[in-house]
Amino acid sequence: MALAALTVLAGCVGPAVDVPATEPPPTDRDASTDAPGATATAPGTPTATPTAAAAGTNPWGSEPVVVAVADPAGTDREWTRLVREATAFWEANAERFAGFPIEYAVRPDATNPDVVIEFVETVPECDGSSDAAGCAPLLTDGRQIDRPETVSVRTGFSDDSTVTVIQHELGHTLGLTHDDGPADVMAARSVLYTEPLPDATEREFAWDDAEFTVYVDAANASDPEGFEAQVRRALDYYEDDPPGMPTNLTFTPVDDPDDAEIVVRPVETSPCGSGAASCGGTVGWDPDGDGAVETYAELRISLVDLDGAVGWHVGYWLAFGFGAEADAEKPPPFRDASYEERRAAWWA
Repeated sequence: MALAALTVLAGCVGPAVDVPATEPPPTDRDASTDAPGATATAPGTPTATPTAAAAGTNPWGSEPVVVAVADPAGTDREWTRLVREATAFWEANAERFAGFPIEYAVRPDATNPDVVIEFVETVPECDGSSDAAGCAPLLTDGRQIDRPETVSVRTGFSDDSTVTVIQHELGHTLGLTHDDGPADVMAARSVLYTEPLPDATEREFAWDDAEFTVYVDAANASDPEGFEAQVRRALDYYEDDPPGMPTNLTFTPVDDPDDAEIVVRPVETSPCGSGAASCGGTVGWDPDGDGAVETYAELRISLVDLDGAVGWHVGYWLAFGFGAEADAEKPPPFRDASYEERRAAWWA
């Protein structure tokens, strides 16, 4: 399963004496690739089938393989250039990896092609996969070929990732399986990136939906009941649709932080560094590979001993997680609040 990297953005409120902070500048803190929402290229026929590489024979014969290009998805993208790039790869490498040379003639509108590469929104179920990036028949013998053979490629990927998928699928039509080389092309799993997408900071709401699961680590707070009650104040505040914030937000408590989209923890030392009274970080997907998050997956809120201001700090970071990174964009209670105001009934 191909995974797009997760990126963490973080900021802090501090210092420890709880003086109002300026806008928290997001910074990269870590990255992970263990999360849902990925794209994949895992088509083909079971690898136990003998490959053309073992036999060293070209199932297509000695004539150039005529390749047509179809766009049933109606994208109007220039697919032919990407197909030519993929076929050129195999013209240069088929003899080494498949055991025979291959020549292609890419004719987008060919009337009697050997292969049609079609670009579709959803690839038909392929070798048990219902969410494949591409699909092609595994051909090891010319008698298997039923012209025109169809290679399906999902739309929505970047040019480089699209070329990778086409190369992978054409490799199957040359008899190569997921166990054959080159590994960076024929592996069953590959990192694929989408076409450019708006970054999370450019989107009005950068989450998949407005229904959030929340884990509150109250057991490790000095006053567990008070800690949990203050966090609840902040959640209730946002469920009441404060000005400038997303509407219809809901928060459901969960017992496992691994199941939560919002995690609130008391900590002895802020992960944002010494002197920070609280810290917030958004974890999200970068599916287009541009180094910026496009969709948030988790908000982590870390709180140092705040002596009655827990709810205010949680509310501050919820606003940050919902897109108000600058203090001027946050609801009024979280703009330039004094020490006393953070501990008063700010939610009223």
